[in-house]
Amino acid sequence: MSASRANNSDVIVGIDFGTTKICVVVGRMTSDGIEIIGVGKEPSLGIRKGVVVNIPHTVEAIKKAVEVAEMMSGVEITRAYVGIAGGHIKAFNSAGVVAVKDKEITQHDVDRAIDAAKAVAIPLDREVIHVIPQEYKINDEEGVKDPIGMAGVRLEAKVHVVTGAVSSAQNIIKCANQAGISVIDIVLEPLASAEAALTPDERELGVAMVDIGGGTTDIALFARGSVIHTGVIAMGGNHITNDIAVGLRCGIQDAEKIKVASGSAMSSLFTNDEPIEVPALGGHRKKEISRSVLSKIIEPRVEEIFSLVGREIAASGQRHMLSTGMVLTGGASLLQGTAELAEFLLEMPVRRGSPQGVTGLLDVVSSPMYSTAVGLLLYGHRHHGETKFRVHGTSDNNIYAKVMSRMRSWLGEVF
Repeated sequence: MSASRANNSDVIVGIDFGTTKICVVVGRMTSDGIEIIGVGKEPSLGIRKGVVVNIPHTVEAIKKAVEVAEMMSGVEITRAYVGIAGGHIKAFNSAGVVAVKDKEITQHDVDRAIDAAKAVAIPLDREVIHVIPQEYKINDEEGVKDPIGMAGVRLEAKVHVVTGAVSSAQNIIKCANQAGISVIDIVLEPLASAEAALTPDERELGVAMVDIGGGTTDIALFARGSVIHTGVIAMGGNHITNDIAVGLRCGIQDAEKIKVASGSAMSSLFTNDEPIEVPALGGHRKKEISRSVLSKIIEPRVEEIFSLVGREIAASGQRHMLSTGMVLTGGASLLQGTAELAEFLLEMPVRRGSPQGVTGLLDVVSSPMYSTAVGLLLYGHRHHGETKFRVHGTSDNNIYAKVMSRMRSWLGEVF
């Protein structure tokens, strides 16, 4: 098969390193935005709770997903934006103040203010993944989004700093590298999902982005157009599946099928309590249960997930900023009754979010489970040509040198 190279300027690739699946999405930049031209998906047996635990299995899954995406898109994939998640992710807000030399703020002044904001002590075993400007304060004027060209003598930058374990980031990069993929940038997965699932009004008025994946539930809070808090809960759809397998005494794969086909997070949502056939373990005879019994197994776990989400939001101190409520994405959000239960428990409006703002193979990527992969494309498109928060380096083949170079450039003033 003849294929054009995916590092051409008009092609962007995103790879979602999920606990249940490796998803590769290929897009082409057009005058209307992003056109989806290829999708590849493969079960990920080497990732647990968002962290690589088996490199050979992960590399093999990437290769298979990439091969499918290449055949569909007709391009050879060599470079990609990749997502990162997991319980090792930690984030915090910071601020830095500088004096404006010429009484008119320039890009250099903005860069100095951001440098001052990120000059915080970070353990050597952690890597800065994102430094995201939130807003600026000029003299006593708060809430400034673009201070360049404005007059002032004092500039304060407020930023959101996301860090992750160096080993986890390097393992993701190593897996991609061994699969023949050069990593353009690492992107926190809930931020990528937000690119695809949130509207500009939701970002401005305040919203909680909750991505319920297989192994983790990722949270990102937005207000005034910027991210104000991020967090990760080490619990997701696989925990629901395991509960079903234990409760019904069936295999994991059978439990997953039962969850997808008949599961409900709220027993009150279905009117007819039809029976469900359950394959038994060890060659025993199949048995039947009712959907209400299945719901009573699922509901407590989903309640626990949203209880932890509510606790994370409360701990952030930003709940009062979430005027538009919550948007759910991720494969586990497809479970019947999930949004309704979240709305009841958290007492805020809740909707399911699916990828938007793209064209092309919409019928393939319309599910919430593709929000992260599509969001990686939109992130790449929005930051196309920028280098401020990219992985830097002189050689595409020396990916570890890129990571260390970025860490030195950001944290040199600390260490």
